[in-house]
Amino acid sequence: MTVLEAIIFLIHGIQRLLVPICFVAAWGLTILIAWSLWAAARDSVTKAKQMHQIPCPGCQFFTADYRLKCTVHPSVANTEDAIDCRDYQPKTNPYLY
Repeated sequence: MTVLEAIIFLIHGIQRLLVPICFVAAWGLTILIAWSLWAAARDSVTKAKQMHQIPCPGCQFFTADYRLKCTVHPSVANTEDAIDCRDYQPKTNPYLY
């Protein structure tokens, strides 16, 4: 038996298993992609909910200036550390930033 005949014999032997293997691999890849998309969407919604809890834009000490965002805590302004800010005071003039 030559090498070519051995390769042909192997291909014919594997050919019966190739369809089920490809079927399972294709569905596995599809499920993996769907699961990854679902996890990304879930994490994005969780992060968005957390970011909407930041009270800085409604605080009277918030300046909306990129150089000095907050006059009391400039390093914490608009970050997750500002969610439970003890110095938060609602704006008294709603027409200001």
